[in-house]
Amino acid sequence: MANYEKLDHWSLKAQKEGYPARSVYKLKEMDEKFGLLPAGRAGGRGKSGADSGNQSTGGGRSPFRVLDLGAAPGSWSLYALRKLGSDIFLSAADLSPLSRQYDKGLFDADNVFFIQGDITAAETREALISHGPYRLLMSDAAPATTGNRSVDTLRSLGLAEAVLDYAEAALEKGGNLALKVFQGGDTAEILKRIRELFKTGKSFKPAACRSESFETYYLGLDRR
Repeated sequence: MANYEKLDHWSLKAQKEGYPARSVYKLKEMDEKFGLLPAGRAGGRGKSGADSGNQSTGGGRSPFRVLDLGAAPGSWSLYALRKLGSDIFLSAADLSPLSRQYDKGLFDADNVFFIQGDITAAETREALISHGPYRLLMSDAAPATTGNRSVDTLRSLGLAEAVLDYAEAALEKGGNLALKVFQGGDTAEILKRIRELFKTGKSFKPAACRSESFETYYLGLDRR
């Protein structure tokens, strides 16, 4: 198995810029390439930030609602919160707690809802969906790995299917999806389902992915 303990360029960059994991640069690249998040308070709404029917913020504008599944240690959530400020409402869930090393209180804000629990559990699903509908569903969730690629891929597919169930139930029309999968097995079926749910479905491997990793990301753009 690969040794991921050694800090590489991306891990060191994450520490320097105040993120708990290198995965933030995967989301950042996808956001910059596909417009997953709007520009935020300073720049107004971006190309993915059409107004929704959500409850308005104090400024009279609806918050951009984001659902982060498999959120720990919290780099993706932090990226979204820092980019959008008070223009976001973030729901997140993970079996593990969010890291509090770099958030500077952001995770305690009123516009954040976090559940430490199983995303496939009925009570977790119900609570998260009740805070929607969402404009972006993002998931960097990965199963506990065994080192056996077939087993790990199968477990990853199970998580991906659960995330797509959320997309069907809680993602509003025009919304976007960013989803991690382990390549192999029936991943083609996952992409097929994404293309049925979204006007555009594609595979993308960010530069920050480790060269030896068999992870990749599926994007669903513009929910039908």
